[in-house]
Amino acid sequence: MNNGGIRVAVLRMEGTNCEEESLNSMKNVGANSEYVHIRDLINGKKNIHDYHMLFFPGGFSGGDYVRAGAIFASMIKGPLLREIVKFIEDEKVVLGVCNGFQVLVELGLLPGIGGVMSEKPQAVLAPNISNRFECRWVYVKIEENNCKFIKYKKGDLISLPIAHAEGRFMLPLDREEEYLQDMIHKKQIVMRYADSSGNYSGYPWNPNGSIYNIAGICNEIGNVFGLMPHPERAFFRYQHPEFTINGGKNYGKNVFEGIMEYLNKKF
Repeated sequence: MNNGGIRVAVLRMEGTNCEEESLNSMKNVGANSEYVHIRDLINGKKNIHDYHMLFFPGGFSGGDYVRAGAIFASMIKGPLLREIVKFIEDEKVVLGVCNGFQVLVELGLLPGIGGVMSEKPQAVLAPNISNRFECRWVYVKIEENNCKFIKYKKGDLISLPIAHAEGRFMLPLDREEEYLQDMIHKKQIVMRYADSSGNYSGYPWNPNGSIYNIAGICNEIGNVFGLMPHPERAFFRYQHPEFTINGGKNYGKNVFEGIMEYLNKKF
């Protein structure tokens, strides 16, 4: 680890609303975390390369106008495009949760088939098939994956909270099977929605109707990770709905511990 410690930029703009728990989740595993408004990166007040991790938190950036995450992504594409590509090529970490996942997809960073960043989005997080905001806990099953910092093993079944109206992961219909098989082959699918027994099931276990029950994916390199569930809201055991019954589980903490372990070894 470098002498300045692991530095994390929790990015925000008008409409983000999960930055506090996002900041605290990394602070609680030892990172030097700070809020960074996206305009401070654009105008040069802050330097993206001073950080080891970019954390895109949940919320409703830009009011979710046009599409969820589209405005946030459009602000980044022009002035910061090359810098973010270099950041990823340097094998630093980019994490996007919920709205942050939507931003990464809009940027073309996920799934990132064929390169670090695609010119146009290769996927979309569309409105839920229920046509309503889904806010509850779900089960996700860990896949064999290429993510550099996920500590969970293939087959692990964990529970995390969700809160979104646009979380249905979809691929272009004319290339759906091609892209999906490519992602499976390259182990980019990190977690999938499942029922309480670990079976891949439809709604309500799959809360949004995502293809292949996809809940979270990484890029080909394995250092960009986006997911719809909120691990930062499952950091402490008392946050789990079964806390008063059996003490609960803090499944989310494991995600952030894995990130810190990776960054400490790498930098």
